[in-house]
Amino acid sequence: MTLAAATNENLASISNTLIYSAMAVYTLAFFAYITEWLFGSRSKVGRTAAALTADAKGGKKADAPAVTVRSAGGTSVLERPKVVVRAAAGARDVPDGPGAHGGDEQGDLYGRIAVSLTVLAFAIEFGGVLTRALSVQRAPWGNMYEFNITFSTVAVGVYLSLLALKKNVRWLGLPLITTVLLDLGLAVTVLYTASDQLVPALHSYWLYIHVSTAIFCGAVFYVGAVGTILYLFKDSYESKLASGGRPGHFATSVMERLPSSASLDKFSYRVNAAVFPLWTFTIIAGAIWAGDAWGRYWGWDPKETWSFITWVFYAAYLHARATAGWKGRKAAYIAIAAFVCWLWNYYGVNILVSGKHSYADVSLAVLQSVGV
Repeated sequence: MTLAAATNENLASISNTLIYSAMAVYTLAFFAYITEWLFGSRSKVGRTAAALTADAKGGKKADAPAVTVRSAGGTSVLERPKVVVRAAAGARDVPDGPGAHGGDEQGDLYGRIAVSLTVLAFAIEFGGVLTRALSVQRAPWGNMYEFNITFSTVAVGVYLSLLALKKNVRWLGLPLITTVLLDLGLAVTVLYTASDQLVPALHSYWLYIHVSTAIFCGAVFYVGAVGTILYLFKDSYESKLASGGRPGHFATSVMERLPSSASLDKFSYRVNAAVFPLWTFTIIAGAIWAGDAWGRYWGWDPKETWSFITWVFYAAYLHARATAGWKGRKAAYIAIAAFVCWLWNYYGVNILVSGKHSYADVSLAVLQSVGV
């Protein structure tokens, strides 16, 4: 049987249609998220400014913990104060913003519509990934096109899972859908590869283990990176307010709706820390697979090297996050550098660098697509 005959062209065509359909629904979700941010009430924002302004004037902070001592049969009882989460970079205690909808019922409605559209688009895109796999009877990540569509599906799945767990992460929706659309646009134009069979080196059960964990880790690292970037913006905003500055109207409208810098910092740290052991396993699994396929566990191939560099940066971030003097912004810069390394390992190494992991002639295809 020839390779061409082994491909179900009908399922491959259905997969392409589903991916384009998912892009259309994601676009609708994008506009719904924009509407939530634009038309959500602005009358209920300003909590950060109020808290920091009161503190700057010597007033009492909202929700400040208080210690109460009461007598109980001659024995003094120290009542437990309310626990306040502090920002890693300092001692600012500010409340979380009301969300993209600004605490408004109409804005919340737009947000719910956006999430519903996201769920629908996720289901359609998952169908596109599944039919792509069925068209060749293998895992749907044998080239960068398949990796892209699977990666974006998993990233949206992580977001929806956090929402299902009642986590306040709807602020993640707009940047997520924006980058998903960019990712899919790149996939269907520059990186598109026709459905086909794998090269011999990829015929292994390690393809299901190693590559699937790499995709999942990348999706979670992406979520953590978005949280880290927003943390830097929110921390700068809070610092400006604390020093008596007056941010612009647009910055205030956006920043006041986000969680506090302390909450964003904690969110990013927990996300990155949770997935870091799995990234370690991913590298180990890749080394074992390399030993089976090429007769050596580690050869400093560009993909192997940058996977290790990414691991080092994330390990440095987790260490810095727990080290006095390196918390807050310094640690956040390391986290962003770590994700940039992951992106370079994914795009740069595959497109611009030759190595044993260049299976689908990606670099040639990209250069030809741009007329080089």
